[in-house]
Amino acid sequence: MKGEDHQGLTALLGGHSDDVNAVRFFHPAAAWPHLVLSGSVDRTIRLWQTDSTANLVYKTVGILEGHAASINCLDVAPECQLVASGAADATIKIWYLDYVDNQWRTSFLQTIQTSPKFLPLNLRLAVLGPNALLLAAAGTKGNIYVYAARSSHELVHQATLSGHEGWIRSLAIGSETYEPNSDLLLASASQDKYIRLWRIRQHHSSTSGEDQQPGEHFDFESLLSNKTHRVNTLSGSYSLTFEALLLSHDDWIYTVSWQRTAGKLRLLSASADGSLAMWDSDAASGVWVCTTRLGEISIQKGSTTATGSMGGFWIGLWSPDGESVACLGRTGSWRLWIYDKDQERWLQGVGITGHTKPVMDIAWAKDGSYLLSTGSDQTTRLHAEWIHDERCASWHEFARPQIHGYDLDCIDTIGDFRFVSGADEKLLRVFDEPKGTAELLRTLCGVRHASEQELPEAANIPVLGLSNKAVEGPLEPPPDQAASADANSQSNIPVSNDMGFQASDRPPIEDELAKYTLWPETEKLYGHGYEISAVAVSHDGSLIATACKASSLDHAVIRLFETRDWRELKPPLVAHSLTVTCLQFNGDDRYLLSTGRDRQWTVCERDGGDLQLFRPKAKNSKAHSRMILSACWAPLVVGEIFITGSRDKSVRLWDLQKTYSEPMNSMTTSAPVTAVDILGRLVESMLVLAVATESGDTSIHFLEPTTLNIKSSYSLRDR
Repeated sequence: MKGEDHQGLTALLGGHSDDVNAVRFFHPAAAWPHLVLSGSVDRTIRLWQTDSTANLVYKTVGILEGHAASINCLDVAPECQLVASGAADATIKIWYLDYVDNQWRTSFLQTIQTSPKFLPLNLRLAVLGPNALLLAAAGTKGNIYVYAARSSHELVHQATLSGHEGWIRSLAIGSETYEPNSDLLLASASQDKYIRLWRIRQHHSSTSGEDQQPGEHFDFESLLSNKTHRVNTLSGSYSLTFEALLLSHDDWIYTVSWQRTAGKLRLLSASADGSLAMWDSDAASGVWVCTTRLGEISIQKGSTTATGSMGGFWIGLWSPDGESVACLGRTGSWRLWIYDKDQERWLQGVGITGHTKPVMDIAWAKDGSYLLSTGSDQTTRLHAEWIHDERCASWHEFARPQIHGYDLDCIDTIGDFRFVSGADEKLLRVFDEPKGTAELLRTLCGVRHASEQELPEAANIPVLGLSNKAVEGPLEPPPDQAASADANSQSNIPVSNDMGFQASDRPPIEDELAKYTLWPETEKLYGHGYEISAVAVSHDGSLIATACKASSLDHAVIRLFETRDWRELKPPLVAHSLTVTCLQFNGDDRYLLSTGRDRQWTVCERDGGDLQLFRPKAKNSKAHSRMILSACWAPLVVGEIFITGSRDKSVRLWDLQKTYSEPMNSMTTSAPVTAVDILGRLVESMLVLAVATESGDTSIHFLEPTTLNIKSSYSLRDR
C-alpha cells in the first residue's frame, strides 16, 4: 500500500526457482544503490536493485551460493557491508558486499557450523562500536548463541543465553537511546509463549561467577537469574544480562520487532493466538508491560470453523514512523492498524488480502463489474474496483462468497449475481449474491443490479457443514465476541446492516470478509463420479457444461445442465477418453469447445431443432503432443477461430471453417502453457491474445485476424 490512495503493488521480483523464505532491505551507509536481498528454498540468495532506466523495475545484480539446503533467515549490517544467512544445513554464512565501478561485488567470508547442531531460524547482526560486531543466532534449540570477533575478524561463539523451553522463532535488537554508547536490548520470541529481554552493555563487570553451560538442567529460578555473560570484541568487552520475561500471549510467538517513537523504545509481538501486543517500559519502575493489544480478542478465537478463528498472526511490523502496524495471518491477508491521535486508539484500516495457495480458476461477471477467483486454499473471492473519488480507484477483495472444505478447481458466472463452482468432490454448487454484497458493490464500486430486491439477505455456514445456508434478517456478530472484545481490537465501524457491519466508506476488512460476506448456496448439481475438473456457462446463462477427472471413457463425459430448473440434459456428450481440462462456449453459444489430457480438442455444435442438444462437429485427436490445458474462442467478428495451449510448450490457432487437421498458425513458449485467453473485441483491427506459462510468465500477442500471423508480442515481466 502507498499512502491513502491504496495503490499497492509496485514491482514483481521473479527469479528464484522455489519458495522465498526471507527478505531484507540493504541500505548502505555510503551513497550506493539500495538493495533487496531474498533467500529461497532453492539454496540461493539474490540481490535486487532497481533498474536505472525504470525505478519500479528490479533486476538481479548478484547471487550468493554456497548453502547446501534451504535458506531460512537473513540479516544485514550495512554499516560494515555484511550479510548473514542461516540455512537448513545447520550453518551460518557471512558475506561481504562492495560497490565498485558501478557494480556490486560479493565475497564469502566465513562459515559457522552450529554446535550443538541446530537449524537457524533467525539471525541478528549488531554493530556495538568500532571493530565490534555481534551476531545472535537462534532456531530449533531453546538457546540463543552469541558470536563475536575476539582477536581476528572471524566470528566465534562466546555466549549461550538459555531460558526458553521451545524453538526460538524471532530475535530483535534495539538501541535503548540515541546515544552512541547506549545499551542494546535483545528480544527473543519462542514457541514456549514467552518473550525474553536481554541487556547488552559495554564494560559491565560480572556478578555471578562462570557462565552457565548449554544443556544444563534449570528450574524456574534459573529462568529469572541475572547471570552475566561476557563477550569480548576487538574494541572492548560487553556484558549480556537477562532483563525481563514478558507474559501475555496464549500461543506460539512468531515475531518481535523494536520501534523508537519520540525517544521511547517499544516492542511489537505477533502470536499464533491471533493478537498483536505492544510493550512499553514503565518510566517509574522500568517494568515492561503490555499497553495495547490488537487482533482477535474473543472466546471464539480457538474455533476451527470456516468463519471462526483467523488462525493467528505470523508476522508483525512497525511503520517507520511508528504510527501504524501491519501483520500477516494464516488467511493470507495483511492487516493494518493506524493510530488515531484524536481518539487516542488504534483503528483498523484497509489491508491487503489474497489467496494463500494456488489460484485454480477465475471468472468475470458477465458485465465485467467484478472478478471471481477460486483456489486450493478452499476459498472463492470476489474482487472489484473501489472508486474513492474521480481521480483514484483501486482493486480490493469485497466478498468471500465460498469458504469450503475441499480444494476448489473451477468457477464460472451465471448472469450478474450468481456463480457455479466445482471442487475436489463429485458435485457442483450454485451460489446467489446476497443483498449485503449487492449494496456494498453499489455503494463503493458503482455496480447496480436491477433485481437487488429479490436477492437473499445473507448466509452462514453451520458447524461442521459445507453448504452456505441463507438466513433471513440481519446477520449479527456472536454476543460473546462483542462482549469480550478489547476496544482496540475492533474497528470503529458499528454493526448495523444485513451483513453484520456497516462499510459505506471502505472495503471489508479481513474479519468481516470471513464472517459476513458469504453467499448462500441455492443448488447442487449431481451426476459425476469423480472430482470436478472443468465448468463453463453459456453466454445467455441457460446452460452449464461440466466435466470430472477421468481415466476411462465412462467418466470422461461432458454433462449439460439447464439453469431454469437445474436438471441434467441427457445423454452426456462423449468426446474424450481422459480428463477434460477446459470447456468453452463460443460467442453465440452455438459451439462448445473441450480439451483434455488425451491431447485432443473436440467441438460440439448446437442442434438447430433442439437448442439444448449438442452434437459432435469436429475433432483432432493429435492436436498437441502433450495434454491440452487451456483453450478459448476468438470474437465472432473474425469467424469460428479458437486457440489451444498445451504442456508441449506450444499455442496453436485453429479455424473451424477451414481444415481441422492442421492449425492455421502456432507459437512456441519457454515453458508449458497453462492458460490462454483472447480479448472479446478487436484493438486497432487486431486480435489480442494472452498466454501464461508454468514458469509464471505472461505475454500479450497481437494477431492479424485473417491470417492469424503474429504482428507484435510483449512480455508482462518486462513491462
